Amino acid sequence: MRELIHFFHTNDLHSHFTYWKRSQSFIQMQRKMLSDRGETSFLVDLGDHLDRSNLYTEATLGKGNIKMLNEAQYDVVTIGNNEGITLPYNVLYHLYDDAEFEVVVGNLYSQFEENPRWMKPYTILTTRYGTKIAVIAATAQFDLFYKELGWEVTTPRAELIKLAFKLKKQADIIICMSHLGITEDELLAQECPIIDVIFGSHTHHVFEQGRLENNVLLTGGGKFGQYTGQLEIEFDHATRTLTEKKDRLYENALLPEVENEGEWLIQLQKEAKLLLDKPVFTLTKSYNKEWFHRSQLSDLFAECMYDYTGADCVMFNAGIFVDKLRKGLISTYDIHKILPHPINICVIQITGSELKEIFLQFENEEWSRLELKGLGFRGIIFGKILNYGIEITKQRELFINGHLMEPDKVYRLATLDLFTFGYFFPSFKYAKKEYYLPDFIRDVFKNYCMKKFQ
Repeated sequence: MRELIHFFHTNDLHSHFTYWKRSQSFIQMQRKMLSDRGETSFLVDLGDHLDRSNLYTEATLGKGNIKMLNEAQYDVVTIGNNEGITLPYNVLYHLYDDAEFEVVVGNLYSQFEENPRWMKPYTILTTRYGTKIAVIAATAQFDLFYKELGWEVTTPRAELIKLAFKLKKQADIIICMSHLGITEDELLAQECPIIDVIFGSHTHHVFEQGRLENNVLLTGGGKFGQYTGQLEIEFDHATRTLTEKKDRLYENALLPEVENEGEWLIQLQKEAKLLLDKPVFTLTKSYNKEWFHRSQLSDLFAECMYDYTGADCVMFNAGIFVDKLRKGLISTYDIHKILPHPINICVIQITGSELKEIFLQFENEEWSRLELKGLGFRGIIFGKILNYGIEITKQRELFINGHLMEPDKVYRLATLDLFTFGYFFPSFKYAKKEYYLPDFIRDVFKNYCMKKFQ
């Protein structure tokens, strides 16, 4: 007998719920049709389902996302970096307490206690005809962030290979749910071809019909709810082997609209505002924002960063301010609208000569109109890089807080974590640094303003 088995898969939603209802309606109809034909199907999510730039996710600290996954009847999910490193330790520890699906991640461990009961290194699914499918999963290795938050994240590929060989004799098929990115997926396929399918995510790549790598099928479903994926595999019970595996993507924008989906989206916003719209301080004047030079808002934010870190100098991009700070009662909801980014403050230790080199680089770079997507940035355009406490003369002499820079002296530069990943300043990636977790820049800014304007 040859059995057809189906996996519907989603990834990197980042709390973009625009097409959620129609995607899930489509999946439910397809699964019912397949069930009526006697074929087994499963539904999986590959992580980054939540994103705290979304008001509803922020207001419910991800619990609203878990409710959606429950209602959609997911079978297995793994966690992405947005679940893993944008939530405080206790919030992540209990995030999936009410999950009605299995949560698989094989390379994450608590530093303080036993892992939460919902966290499993693998699971084995069984079809209606008794075929056993081992599901393994791993999340991206953001070591410094996880360590600061109270978790240990181990090398994902090594863990996955170990799990695959452990489960080889227990299962007929091995499926990997990867929140590692396309490069890691390719390496895993080369090193461990006993895995049959690697569901891919994290790098938001798109494989419309999957892609074979060393006879391992790789998938990629984009981002932000663009696509719903459907994997079909054929298992020969006589030979106990897979005879076919193929994947396809459905563009969610082209799926039939579901009744009342617009009203549902509006209701999510209303619920979020109700939870977040509580006044925290009052302003007697407005603070304007600018994207191409300093503003009243950037000056206030720089004050906040100095106060929070005690750094020698400060650097950030003006585009982080999505809106201005208006006169009157200011709520958590207002602060989130201004600073929606899941970004943390980081202090980098850097010598005076290195600081001068960096200063000259960002003075010359034309990043201000960059429409950045990713690295935690959730704004419109990147904006000019602003610095506070750093000045350069016409003679190219650098001054730090009015004092001539000493080339070998180590200075503490307070900046945003997005600058430390190597995209803008590669040297920052390897410099000694301290991440200030778990508070986002909006939390730090709100707390500072509550103290300043009490």
